[in-house]
Order: sequence, then C-alpha cells, then structure tokens
Amino acid sequence: MKRILPLVAVVVLAVAGGAYWLNTQQGPIAGVTQIEPVSSDGADVDTSGVVEMVMGADDAKVTIVEYASFTCPHCASFHSQVLKPLKAEFVDTGKVKFIFRDVYFDRFGLWASMVARCGGQEKFFGIADILMSTQAEWSRAGDPTAIAGALRKTGRLAGLDDDTLQACLQDEDKAKALVGWYQENAAADDVSATPTLIIDGEKYSNMSYAALKELIEEKLAE
Repeated sequence: MKRILPLVAVVVLAVAGGAYWLNTQQGPIAGVTQIEPVSSDGADVDTSGVVEMVMGADDAKVTIVEYASFTCPHCASFHSQVLKPLKAEFVDTGKVKFIFRDVYFDRFGLWASMVARCGGQEKFFGIADILMSTQAEWSRAGDPTAIAGALRKTGRLAGLDDDTLQACLQDEDKAKALVGWYQENAAADDVSATPTLIIDGEKYSNMSYAALKELIEEKLAE
C-alpha cells in the first residue's frame, strides 16, 4: 500500500517525449512506497472539466469509490483480484456503482492517467485495465522517454492514434486540473494511502474480494 505524505509544490513541465514531469522526489518506480504528492501551491486551478470515471447504474444501491494510482503495485493487484469479480458480480448486474479516482504519486502515474483519459469515458476502463495488468512492464521501461513511449503504445493498442495521444500528453491545463482535482478529492475523503475505498461514504483500506463481497451483501440487505 502506498502512503501519501504532506503536499508539496508542483511544477508541470513539457519534456521531449511530449508528456509532463511532476517536480517531486522520485526513485525507481518498482521501489517507491512513499513519495510526496503535489500541490498547486495555492494557485487557482479550474477542475470543472475533469470527468468522473464511473461504471454501473446511477441508481445502484451501493456506491464504491476507489482511490488508486497507476504506479501502485497494490492497486494493480486490486484491479485484477478484486475489481474484475466485483464488476462481474455486482457492477454489471446493477447493484453497485463503481467510481475510479486517480491518485498521483509521481509523474508516471499522471502520464498514465492522461493516456487512460485520452479516449474519454468510453475507453477509460479498457485502457486502465491494460495499464494495470502491464504495470510491471511499462513502469520499468527505462528512462522517462522510454516510459512515455510505452504508455503511447498502450494508447495505440486501445485504438488511439499518435496525434491524439500527443495532444493528450501535451495538455498542460488538463495535467494541472487533474492534479488539483486529485488534491481536492483526497483532502475531502481524508485519503492517505492507495488503494483506499469509500463505500457509501465510509472509508476502508485495501481488502480481499471475499471481505468486500461480504460487506456489499450486508449493505444490499439493509
């Protein structure tokens, strides 16, 4: 589980690969367990255009919000071991509405989010599935340029063309909005680690599918 430390300032800069850097402390992706997230340092950031990524029926009895990072290994495990059966048993059957909220521990998590969001709501969860299932490969692709290239490859697998991906990764206003949106959400829900679940307004830490299923069934029976 990755833990979030106090907020620090962020500067979003364009790089040669057409993606963006977060000005935070960094180590090799595979070894990062704690890293300072980012702050707009008091600057006003318009987050109104950020789209909430949602699966399931609007009138579902139970709502689950997952706070996750694309560079968090525990989040990748949750995605494969918990989210997939959750979707099949409860989301696709209209019993649970699932909301994914991005957390940014590092520049690569932000880049991945910008690629996942590049195809809009329709493609987001499909791209997210690829990113989580291949996290060990693209996050270790090499230097930042190589990682940006690996993320573009994921986008192309999802049917996005190079011009579209380039535009998404060069959208500085979108990058700043996503960072500000993440901060607002994390502060409002008192999120300090990933993955964190907010189930009908109550906060829970990472759990097995068996434990989550039991909790959902209790709420559905209320």
